[in-house]
Amino acid sequence: MTANSRGFIDITAPVQTAARAETAPPRRRVRIGSVRHSVTVLVLVAAAGEVLLAVTDGVDAVAFGLAAFVAAGIVIARYALAGSARDSGLRRPVRLLGHSQPGLGSWEWLVHNALGAEGPAYLEKRLRPQLQRLFAARLAEEYGTDLYRAPVRASELIGPDLWPWLDPASPAPHPSIPEPTLRALLTRLESLQPPRP
Repeated sequence: MTANSRGFIDITAPVQTAARAETAPPRRRVRIGSVRHSVTVLVLVAAAGEVLLAVTDGVDAVAFGLAAFVAAGIVIARYALAGSARDSGLRRPVRLLGHSQPGLGSWEWLVHNALGAEGPAYLEKRLRPQLQRLFAARLAEEYGTDLYRAPVRASELIGPDLWPWLDPASPAPHPSIPEPTLRALLTRLESLQPPRP
């Protein structure tokens, strides 16, 4: 119970305070160093600086000070918000893909160029790596075999006649791939099915 200004005891005051305390949301403490705390401190410092400029130098200084504080605020906000976007080279870069692989839309172009006059250039640089990647994915998915780490098992699954075209340890048997060989490779890729239990 508390006494009011006239000296009378107010019986309802503790009840109202308790009721207000139950309905009011709990106050969150602002941690020192949090964003809210930092922004509050910076705004208070800027306001105090503006007041000092107004008192000492007048309206021109206030305008200049306001512009300086806004510019500094933008720079600080940019730095704070972009801090998570940049990693400053401290972490190892994540390698999702070593390079861009041609999609299915460019497959016709890739085959056309590999079978054309510029075949040798496209075979080693484009077509053969793409075929190796497709076969590696199929062998890993269906048989649990790694084309690069288990070449003997991969050559058994692909076949001895087609393996030299895909063997990552050696170059292609011929500088350009014949069309029947490419058809046989693609047919073999499609025919690799999961083993029957």
